[in-house]
Amino acid sequence: MQTVNFKLNNLFFRTKSFVLAVSVVSAALSGISVAKADDQFISIPSYRVGPYGQNGQAFYGGFIDYLSKINIAQNGINGVKLAWEECETEYNNAKGVECYERLKGKSGISKGTAIHTMSTGISYSVLDKAQTDKVPLIMMGYGRTDAVDGSVFPYAFPLVTTYQMQASAIVKFLVDKNNGSLANKKIVYLYHDSAYGKEPLIALEAESKINRFKLVEIPVAHPGNEQGAQWLKIREENPDYVIFWGWGVMNQTALKAAQKVGFSREKIIGSWWAGSEEDVIPAGDAAKGYMSATWNVSGKTVPVIAEIEKVVYSAGKGNLSDKNKIGTVLYNRGVSAAVVTVEAIKLAQNKFGKGKVMTGEQMRWAFENLNITNQSLTTLGASGLLPEIKTSCENHEGSGRVKIQQWDGAKWNLVSDWIEGNKALIHPLFKANASEYAKEKNIIPACLKN
Repeated sequence: MQTVNFKLNNLFFRTKSFVLAVSVVSAALSGISVAKADDQFISIPSYRVGPYGQNGQAFYGGFIDYLSKINIAQNGINGVKLAWEECETEYNNAKGVECYERLKGKSGISKGTAIHTMSTGISYSVLDKAQTDKVPLIMMGYGRTDAVDGSVFPYAFPLVTTYQMQASAIVKFLVDKNNGSLANKKIVYLYHDSAYGKEPLIALEAESKINRFKLVEIPVAHPGNEQGAQWLKIREENPDYVIFWGWGVMNQTALKAAQKVGFSREKIIGSWWAGSEEDVIPAGDAAKGYMSATWNVSGKTVPVIAEIEKVVYSAGKGNLSDKNKIGTVLYNRGVSAAVVTVEAIKLAQNKFGKGKVMTGEQMRWAFENLNITNQSLTTLGASGLLPEIKTSCENHEGSGRVKIQQWDGAKWNLVSDWIEGNKALIHPLFKANASEYAKEKNIIPACLKN
């Protein structure tokens, strides 16, 4: 589908005929059929075109391939088949809302099971709707981070690790690299000028005070393919490090610009959305030595990734025509998101009835009571794919850990073990923000019971 998408993109980008064509091609390649009443329907507001389309292709390809594996290898979950439908959002907030509304009516009692927008902007736009409709909004590594507080945001789950905890973990990594102190160092925060890029600001500002480094904030306008002025500013500032919050074409542009002004890529650490093959391969030699955070490993050594290739693609049910994306960072991340979703469905069925289609309310309970251990991941063939996750009403994040990886010019290599950000610093910030939101919306914080 990658080749088809690129050709269509050049001819029909942002036209109705193009969006329709993409929908038809995506559905054909997904092996999707109209959901039956006894299917667990999953709404997928995805994006495979536009400046972030390459990223979306890999992530949603992995997500759908894992769902297909469950259907093929296990006949669904206790006999309940998984069904899904994609809707092209183009990473556009308004289109994301349209897709949410269009898909929720197709899913019977579940209203979509669990929504993965892979977009902070779209997640903000549909958050209130999801709360009203009682549909879990899953924001794995993105989204509204104060939704960690489930007493205020019962249907929102910023799972695995939030932007603030990631930023704090990156600072901790830099502290360790500098013999325990960043005092009098200068760090530039170069970020996508959107909700995604702005989310970590409060954490970095708090960390700068505690660790006594100077923080210089430099935004980059969407989509980020013009950064000349920003990198001239960075050259003038001459920082010790750049913490980089990019996305899509912005990432390769930044690495090439850093090379042009002579800034060492070994002093740049990106977020997990700036740490995929889609970011570094197009940058060529300019990417060598660059580091980023990640919560999932790349490669096919993870057994479940190899199993997907064997079971799904050998059956002609693979979602991607470009098999080179299998095992990449974002493909594996899509698989990790699907693993968590499927485990939540299993947990919900264990409580509310095996072999039954789960409602949004039942799925909310499951996401709030996850306990995915390393032993669980090993059993699933997903050991190392993602960290352990244990959620509660008070903690919809469930982990807070990342690893740091480095690009050697051909592949990503891990250069750290799991790092947890400063939870004692960051989580009170979540609580304070959630409290303000509750006052604004006249919400009385309370943990829901099932």
